[in-house]
Amino acid sequence: MRKLIESTFVTLDGTISAPEQWGPPYWDSEHSAHAHKLLFGADALLLGRETYESFAQTWPAMDDEYGKRINGMPKYVASRTLQNSETTWNATILGGDVAAEVAELKQQPGQDILKFGTGVLDHTLLEHGLVDELHLWLFPVIAGSGQRILDGLVTTHLTLAETTTFSSGIVVAVYEPKSGAM
Repeated sequence: MRKLIESTFVTLDGTISAPEQWGPPYWDSEHSAHAHKLLFGADALLLGRETYESFAQTWPAMDDEYGKRINGMPKYVASRTLQNSETTWNATILGGDVAAEVAELKQQPGQDILKFGTGVLDHTLLEHGLVDELHLWLFPVIAGSGQRILDGLVTTHLTLAETTTFSSGIVVAVYEPKSGAM
């Protein structure tokens, strides 16, 4: 069974919005190498509609090894409003019972499924026990405002599985569902 890995950038005050504003000072070779390893361990992306639409405007123009990998991967997009005919970036819309559709994707052969962009979809995924690993990239910055990570989610217990610390101060904490707690 494939693993579903949620990967998200977060500030010390829990902000996840606008990482392009607070993240760049920390995006160095260690960050890139870790992101590369995570991406190349997956063969599909799961995205919410907003993340998909944002990424589809930027990533198709990227021609480096990382960009080519993202551009070539199948993308599964959870959306109640987007139609397959509206996608322009190698995507399949998951518009029905998203939890059931993601559970089915996890049963298919292949590498991990990587999810970027934390939001409403994560509530569904976590509440149905579909996230196998939650990778929180904790940046040593306080944003002061913005969307906070997983606001409104029901209590969800996790176990710390691994940490990676970069010289820039970023700490990637990998959490897994706590047995019997989800």
